[in-house]
Amino acid sequence: MIDLHCHMLPGIDDGAADLATALEMARIAAADGITVVACTPHIYPGMFDNNSVGIAAAIHALQQEIDAAGIPLRLTCGADAHVTPELLSRLKAGSVPRLGDSRYFLLEPPHHVAPPRFEEFVFNLLASGYVPVVTHPERLTWIESRYPMFGELVRSGAWMQVTSGSLTGRFGKEAKYWGERMLDEGLVHVLATDAHSARRRPPLLAEGRAAAERRVGTQEAYNLVEVRPAGILRDLSPEKLPPLPQTRRSSASGRAGFFNRLFRRH
Repeated sequence: MIDLHCHMLPGIDDGAADLATALEMARIAAADGITVVACTPHIYPGMFDNNSVGIAAAIHALQQEIDAAGIPLRLTCGADAHVTPELLSRLKAGSVPRLGDSRYFLLEPPHHVAPPRFEEFVFNLLASGYVPVVTHPERLTWIESRYPMFGELVRSGAWMQVTSGSLTGRFGKEAKYWGERMLDEGLVHVLATDAHSARRRPPLLAEGRAAAERRVGTQEAYNLVEVRPAGILRDLSPEKLPPLPQTRRSSASGRAGFFNRLFRRH
């Protein structure tokens, strides 16, 4: 499996605090069946002022430590780039790394507030030749009020990445509901761990793959953790990668579905 969203680089953001934690995360990932990890630290000006040069150096140093420890894991580049006015210009300048230097990159919206004119922002990125992969939409606190927008973004060419742990309940019932709903409606391109630590938020992808398999089948679950991520790292165009599956429910099914799921007897 390939994990395209992981905060494993030590001491660079709010992920692994030190080398020992990073190596423990690497061991967990490898034991889980992950063979490639994109190291994607936050880029958030004023809080996490990372850039391509610093991230590349940190990846090189960590890969050497992983190799010395005999951990079968390969690292590649990326970043969890927050929505900021200068993001497009930084992508063009090369100071924000893309996933494996492809046209794809992780785009992180604000967690608690819907960004104004977000659809226009994403369209400008697409029009410039990039494919934004929107990170963990199912965990955004404002997803309920703007849910149809995510379908429109997918139809316009943006990609969606759901967190593996959301599908298993690690992030609560709301994130689980929205993650499952997005899967059911054919709006999820990739699963990733968004791991930040070895204990509280470990790099576990197999559990999300198993949960996805129960909803969308074995092949699509494989697409989510292997085929599409590998295609991203090869910089294949979206048209050359497996299409999203047919929807299983209407996007207009309403918020009542969450409460039905929440209080349903099992």
